Amino acid sequence: MDKVFGSGYLVAEVTKMHGGAQKVVYKIDCKNGFTCVLYVWDSSMNYFQQEIETQNMNERSYGADLFEMNNNFLTRQGIPTPALYALNKEKRLCPFDFALVEYVHGRKAEDYFQSDSATQDKVFHRLGDMVERMHAIERQAYGKLNHMGGGAEQCHLFKMENAKNQLAYASRYIDEISINRVKILDLLQLLESRINPRNRYGFIHGELGPDHVLINENFEPYLIDIEGAMFFDIEHEHSFLQLRFQETYRYLNNDSLDHDRMLFYKLHHHISITSGGLKLLHRGFPDKHFAKGIVDHNYRSVLRMIEGNSY
Repeated sequence: MDKVFGSGYLVAEVTKMHGGAQKVVYKIDCKNGFTCVLYVWDSSMNYFQQEIETQNMNERSYGADLFEMNNNFLTRQGIPTPALYALNKEKRLCPFDFALVEYVHGRKAEDYFQSDSATQDKVFHRLGDMVERMHAIERQAYGKLNHMGGGAEQCHLFKMENAKNQLAYASRYIDEISINRVKILDLLQLLESRINPRNRYGFIHGELGPDHVLINENFEPYLIDIEGAMFFDIEHEHSFLQLRFQETYRYLNNDSLDHDRMLFYKLHHHISITSGGLKLLHRGFPDKHFAKGIVDHNYRSVLRMIEGNSY
């Protein structure tokens, strides 16, 4: 700490915070009253280490290099995210990446789901405005800031391949998915066939759930876990927002969304999240009840989609 902030910043307490499946997060309290957050990207503690080793750049959402790049970009664009104080991505100080970032005093957006209407209006209107401004940042090619894809290939096509891979994994462990695998593939292909080409892509977070938004004491939203941010179909983001924000999605809705893309990405998310939850269960994730709930909700949502006839 003294190498970053000076000799007056002595650590009083380090607390492990509730983190995700890919990096470990600690809250650091100093004796002088200052607080910051430590992000640690240690692949040995990542529940998706196997996937990281085979992912292409546009699928990757892990590592200090992506965090630094997206933090700088979002800050320049006026999209709030915790300030970056220090970064170790060369692994000179230790064998893994880490970052010291601003501690935002406040709560996660999900804590406001049950708030009174006036408070919800204040919190989620501001979040909706921020998401709209972020998605309005556009380019003609999709991909990470440092690895722009595009060309003739449409971005939803590699999500199609991902859906097929995740479906294959889920089919090995869930009988109802295995029995209905052909129907699920048929629906994926049907929804994909209805998507028309485009050449404009908005900047998205990539996994924008209410646990990835911090609301400070002035009800201002901050994005966290930004490593997966990239230029992409904004329907990918909005279909995920619908799943995660539930009733409060009404504050985030965008009337210009492509209906066919929304349906395709909705099915993709349910398949992918089912597979992700299974991998957490199979790889020792401590909160098995939470992981099982993810699996059960999302595989049943897949089945409901193939049972529907409104496509």
